[in-house]
Amino acid sequence: MAQARQPQFYTHFDVPDTIDGRFDLISLHAMLVFTRLRGEGYAGKTRSQAVFDLFFVDMDHALRELGASDTSVPRKVKRMAELFYGASQSYMSAFEEDDAAAAEGKPRAELALALQRNIYAGREDAAPLGAALATYMTALRDHLAEQDGAGIMAGKVAWIDPAAFVPASQDMNEGTTDHG
Repeated sequence: MAQARQPQFYTHFDVPDTIDGRFDLISLHAMLVFTRLRGEGYAGKTRSQAVFDLFFVDMDHALRELGASDTSVPRKVKRMAELFYGASQSYMSAFEEDDAAAAEGKPRAELALALQRNIYAGREDAAPLGAALATYMTALRDHLAEQDGAGIMAGKVAWIDPAAFVPASQDMNEGTTDHG
């Protein structure tokens, strides 16, 4: 969660600093960790499920802290899980399509489109932001794949710095997006 709360995502990548925007970023990072854990065989799948369960217990607590009523929390957590699964399937499919395109010497585009659609609500001016975020996510996926399995299983995830992937249209001093 700490990685998804890096200020660059909200200032330079222009991810909406809202409950939904934060959930989307947490979900992106969590999805990559869950995928990496599942690459460690049965023990990794078991660990991935345990971390997933903890993730949604934390979402339950966060909703309650935000004032959601006890009766509405289970419904909201269920909806969050549905959103997580849907977005995860979309992103994983986009990764596969991009990997196939790259293998054929074609540009990667599907993940950027999926991020533009989901994170940026389809904003036309967000295409460069989606592309930059897709580059970061792809680099993070590859970085996680290179990490020691035992370390990942122990919860020792080495993250990459999102600042290295800030879109060129960003003013690093102002923290604003150039939309035109």
